[in-house]
Amino acid sequence: MRRWRAALTGPVGRPVTAGCLVVASAVFLVTVPLFRGFFDVGVYYGTVGDWVHHGGRIYDYLSPGTTYGFTYPPFAAVVMLPMALVSWPAAVAVSIALSVVASALLLHWLVGPVIRREGWCRWFAFVVAGCLFALFEPVRDTFSFGQVNLLLVALVFADARLLATGRGRYAGIGIGLASAIKLTPALFIGYLLITGRRRQAATATATAAAVSLLAALLDPGASRTFWTEALWDTDRVGSLSYVSNQSLQGVVARLGPDSGGHALWPVCVLVVLAVWAYRARAAVRGGDDAAGFALTALAACLVSPVTWVHHLVWVIPAFVMLGDTALRRRHRGLLALCAAVYVILCSSVVWLWRWDSTGLGAFLGANTYVWITLGLLLALPPRTRDGLDGPGPAPGPGRSVPAVRPDLGKWSHAGHRTHRTRRPTP
Repeated sequence: MRRWRAALTGPVGRPVTAGCLVVASAVFLVTVPLFRGFFDVGVYYGTVGDWVHHGGRIYDYLSPGTTYGFTYPPFAAVVMLPMALVSWPAAVAVSIALSVVASALLLHWLVGPVIRREGWCRWFAFVVAGCLFALFEPVRDTFSFGQVNLLLVALVFADARLLATGRGRYAGIGIGLASAIKLTPALFIGYLLITGRRRQAATATATAAAVSLLAALLDPGASRTFWTEALWDTDRVGSLSYVSNQSLQGVVARLGPDSGGHALWPVCVLVVLAVWAYRARAAVRGGDDAAGFALTALAACLVSPVTWVHHLVWVIPAFVMLGDTALRRRHRGLLALCAAVYVILCSSVVWLWRWDSTGLGAFLGANTYVWITLGLLLALPPRTRDGLDGPGPAPGPGRSVPAVRPDLGKWSHAGHRTHRTRRPTP
């Protein structure tokens, strides 16, 4: 076995192995998953085109032959205005290109430190990580629908990156923009508040408010319609009980109308938010701000009324950190758990209950991704400083705590390794 592994990952075998992985991944993506026909980017394209060229109203437009229309805040339509200037193929190409760029950034930020610490061949490790990333069902669906999810994750984690590299004074803009495009990332403003980053929280809030005001100035009617009507009309996005809705609200809705869901869902949300606040603060007190961001992403998926499968790209940071912990501890059981969770999140298993989500089997199976998200929120193992440093100082107002990079030594901002020295025991 070791000889095979050495042959496949050696200097000669790496290009062949990488090529085989890329081809196998491409074949899988072309033949196995459902192709969504860039449906969502079609909704964006049609909405903006109708708004600009025909004087239509943003929240009146429906995709031809469907009951689906634009569901995001008005600023999202403002961001998408350039679509009105290009052809449909160009709009699809731009959507794919932007998601590719966002994916590359996320892999660099999340997986890059693990690759450096483990001493793996950089290009080969990124090829493997890229293939694994592409097979992940929420990623596949984000590309196939033409969704904006990966861009929003990249905006939020750009702020995490700023905090981690000591440039926290500039953090908050990405979270503010993401929150103005889609409301789910607004929980990250709460994260900044509960961890003492009042300045960054104010920046995020001011950014979201400013760009929302800009949208209101461009189309006052659209803003009025969204904030007073469309925001509260969950029927606009589809049935809450649809199996693709992998949020706590989806679980409750699939229990049926007689389950007391109107009272159960708020209780579940409050419990999840309490767990999130406790774990996120504990992570930051332990010096692991990146874990705090990952936990916030999990909580946002759970408490959002609607979390379609493609929204679960927000789970990726927590999943990477679970794998990072398993590698750092050389824990075979945890590595096996990572592999099992990954296979499940690539399997589209929830769609087995697409037509019938009633009964105990459906309760367990149709909500599989919810249970994984909840499990990560509850039990994502904390990362430590390996006993080389004590916990960092708790953040205070306007103060940021650098995230612990997942390696055994310190890295300078330029990416060069430095040496640690122990202080003498007094």
